[in-house]
Amino acid sequence: MDFNIDSWLNLAIRWFHVMAGIMWIGTSFFFIWLDNVLQPLPEGGKGHVGKAWLFHGGGFYQVEKSLVAPQSILDSLHWFKWEAYVTWLSGFALLIVVYWWRADLYMIDPTVAHLSVAESIAIGLGTLVVGWLVYDGLWRWLGERAPKLALGISFALYVVAAYALTHLLSGRAAFIESGAMLGTIMAANVAMVIMPNQRKMYAAATTGSEVDPRLSYQAKRRSRHNNYLTLPVIFMMISNHFSMTWGHAMNWLILVAMFLVGIGVDHFLNSRDQGKKGVGYAALAAAVAGLIAVIAFTAAPAPSSANAATTSAAPVPFATVQGIIAVRCIECHSAHPTSKLFPIAPNGMKFDTPDEIKMAAAKIKLMAVDTQAMPLGNLTQMTAEERATLAAWLAQGAPKE
Repeated sequence: MDFNIDSWLNLAIRWFHVMAGIMWIGTSFFFIWLDNVLQPLPEGGKGHVGKAWLFHGGGFYQVEKSLVAPQSILDSLHWFKWEAYVTWLSGFALLIVVYWWRADLYMIDPTVAHLSVAESIAIGLGTLVVGWLVYDGLWRWLGERAPKLALGISFALYVVAAYALTHLLSGRAAFIESGAMLGTIMAANVAMVIMPNQRKMYAAATTGSEVDPRLSYQAKRRSRHNNYLTLPVIFMMISNHFSMTWGHAMNWLILVAMFLVGIGVDHFLNSRDQGKKGVGYAALAAAVAGLIAVIAFTAAPAPSSANAATTSAAPVPFATVQGIIAVRCIECHSAHPTSKLFPIAPNGMKFDTPDEIKMAAAKIKLMAVDTQAMPLGNLTQMTAEERATLAAWLAQGAPKE
């Protein structure tokens, strides 16, 4: 595909995906918050759950939740579903355009597993389908009878999925596919459980029939699941910009840990909205903050074979470093790239002059030595010896002489 068309298509879908996601996430967080602050009233009547007063935009809003609705309001009833559907559809399109379209670059890492393009895409697609089927089957079969056990099994299965993905796909693709799997579960919850149950409740309300309370319970439970998955998914969607996470030797563990951080932050917010304070609340806040600190410390680039060189080694001439960069990096990172994939230097990073190389020393260390995320897909076949040479030069202070 022409680079210009490819870039604009990427931008358009990404922009649309972010806008749709903001609407879905905002609506989801608002309703979870609303459920947490509703106050039941003794005079509420049949089906009454609670009421809340809100102040926004220069006016007061009175909101009441009921499992029974009068006939007069059903025609003006607002449904919330397209935010979820459009977010997933645009995200799936983005996954195809960015990752599957160039699977040889973004999905496959020969140092992780030797896969064909078709195999990597099949793993990606299979992750979305199997992830939903296993999750949905587990919660339909066990969720109502033993929700805590179902929750424990769900987490264990996610750990297995995180480990498997990071040992089959490139780290970058594994994080994105993990987020896509969770996002698929969230959208499918809306399409396959929440909306069908709400349609049944609507039908009962229009005919005056008794509403099955299990319908509301099941829909609410899946909505709560979506709320807790939101922050982990957001992290995974932006993780491609931070190679110290997916490029780490223990990337699967970082992925699981950040999954827990997202859930922990959500639980903290929900506990606050429910008015839960005291020792337990403070302990939760401390646990989340502590986990973030541990992740930040352990996610520091792990020593690699390329880092074996030390300042005690023979000085590396700058001309040697410049030669490596000319062969392995300039193809893309130049004012006039020769790469057919990137006619414009990615992220504006250029290595045409000694000053530009010197200024980018820290970035070269992170991307080419520590995480070895560059060259992208190692298209230019940078060797371990060349990475070690760069490491030695960097250890000597990255001199230009």
